[in-house]
Amino acid sequence: MTAWKPPAVMHVRARAPLRLGLAGGGTDLSPYCDQFGGAVLNVTIDRFAFAHIMPEETGGLVFRARDLGVEERYALDDEISTDHGLMLHKAVYLHVVERFLDGRRIPLALSTTIDAPAGSGLGSSSALVVAMVEAFRTGLELPLGPYDVARTAFEIERVELGLAGGRQDQYAAAFGGVNFIEFLPGERVIVNPLRIRRDYMMEFESSLVICFSGHSRRSDKIIAQQISGIRELNPETMTNLHRLKDDAVEMKQALQRGDMRQMGRILTHSWDAKRGTAEGVSTPLIDSLFAAGLENGAWSGKVSGAGGGGFLMFCAEPDARAGLVAALDAVGGVASPVKFTMDGAEGWVPPS
Repeated sequence: MTAWKPPAVMHVRARAPLRLGLAGGGTDLSPYCDQFGGAVLNVTIDRFAFAHIMPEETGGLVFRARDLGVEERYALDDEISTDHGLMLHKAVYLHVVERFLDGRRIPLALSTTIDAPAGSGLGSSSALVVAMVEAFRTGLELPLGPYDVARTAFEIERVELGLAGGRQDQYAAAFGGVNFIEFLPGERVIVNPLRIRRDYMMEFESSLVICFSGHSRRSDKIIAQQISGIRELNPETMTNLHRLKDDAVEMKQALQRGDMRQMGRILTHSWDAKRGTAEGVSTPLIDSLFAAGLENGAWSGKVSGAGGGGFLMFCAEPDARAGLVAALDAVGGVASPVKFTMDGAEGWVPPS
């Protein structure tokens, strides 16, 4: 019988894009999507989560989040807890070991960075998990397609670690581009990539401003309130989630028509509905940034993600964006234009 040999881990990198939630966010939460079906529309942007796997010369394990300045080292046979520290890094490694390597650990260093702070509302944590899964897929030549990568990331983050959140972020990061995603009973997910006329996409991209509120939010309390409202069939929560799902369909149709003003109206409608799903979705800081945006050229806006902080997005006439950015910066935001990206998670071997 041939002795088992650990696979040769290549020197690999991977990246996965962050996303803007355009409509339907919240309807990808269980138990809502399990009972009623959820639908979201999102688009990935030129902000990324990066993962880098290297052989580890010491024969042990190293996990690093370079943007946080955090590093954890372990001997190969050490007990590794995913209850604290770099939970995502360790959980991805242990999942790969158990699922694909018959429980046999291999020495390596896993390093990451993200182009946005945690709690940004851009799906950064899920994109990070997708990037790490993609790095292992590339380095170990695992037989995983985009659906598999997204599902694996979901299982690690939501099931194994029990972190609160929905399903859209993993699929947006794995597939990339503009996607209308349906979350159906029985754990079924259907990703519908949208082919939008190039001039419509350029107009939409040129109309957008994103603004970091300066405050990273903990979404778990907001999500816990939403889940509680769903389980109790709270009339206000349920009415607003149904509105959000309808908005996702209408936003898709408006984008396909190139109707920017209607998209703006739907953004405002969705923001009103989102605030009705839980307390803390909006804050005085968010309200002040919204007021500044609407007073300086924006026709609409909303928070990307669960709310409570993170990034806001505004729509405005393209030639009004510079003034809008300056006005938002002046009241404490960090605003900028944004570009779309059409590619999902990618892994590669760096040139030697």
